[in-house]
Amino acid sequence: MTNTAPRAWQVVLERIEGDLREGRLAPGDRLTPERELASQLGVGRSSVREAVRVLEVLGVVRTATGSGPTAGAMIVTTPRGGLAAFLRLQVAANGFPLTDVVRTRIVLECDVAERLAQDDVDLAEVVGILDAMDAEDLAPEDFLALDARFHQALSEVSGNAVVSAMMAGLRSSIEAYTRAGAARLDTWPAVADRLRAEHRRIVAAVSTGDADGAREAVRAHITDYYTEVARALSPSDAAESAVGEAARAAVRSSAD
Repeated sequence: MTNTAPRAWQVVLERIEGDLREGRLAPGDRLTPERELASQLGVGRSSVREAVRVLEVLGVVRTATGSGPTAGAMIVTTPRGGLAAFLRLQVAANGFPLTDVVRTRIVLECDVAERLAQDDVDLAEVVGILDAMDAEDLAPEDFLALDARFHQALSEVSGNAVVSAMMAGLRSSIEAYTRAGAARLDTWPAVADRLRAEHRRIVAAVSTGDADGAREAVRAHITDYYTEVARALSPSDAAESAVGEAARAAVRSSAD
């Protein structure tokens, strides 16, 4: 018979989850000391430490060593970091196909753009990022970093914390892939100019309340660039048969 009893560290996780859900723990609170929690739950201190490490990776707690008021584990709830790590690992392990990640990005970002176009929102930070992307001789990696920030800023303006966290995770999970693709684009300056124009088109549609135009601009922008990168990294490239594996290695490296 299969043993379905939870492991000791899972018991600790369930206790902390229950405390959060019932309001006995909140952001800024410190977890019960390791020795005391282990005694309460009838588990070893190593199981408590293992559960806390899991929570730290997930972005739920922050730990500090030593003694005094700043020591121990504190509830911080920063889901963006935890979700990003999870998605990076799943993509690297081929658990989540890249195409599915990109399609999910399109669904989320199209909805964000459409909703922003229907509201009166402050796009000052978004426009500032676009201005920074207009700098001459901007290296591809710097351009792509600003590109990622542009898309993230749009999701943050929407005010939806879940979408914002998912967006950060999705972007992070394919960051190495897009960098690898950009490095193989012989026409990068022209590509960068096109991306700048597409970004401005998205912002213009949002600013003028053109919800349909904003949605379509985002869809075309993400689809076209991803297609371009995919072709650049295609394993069918006769000049370099190992390109496909190099692309997969680039994705795996983002989990390091």
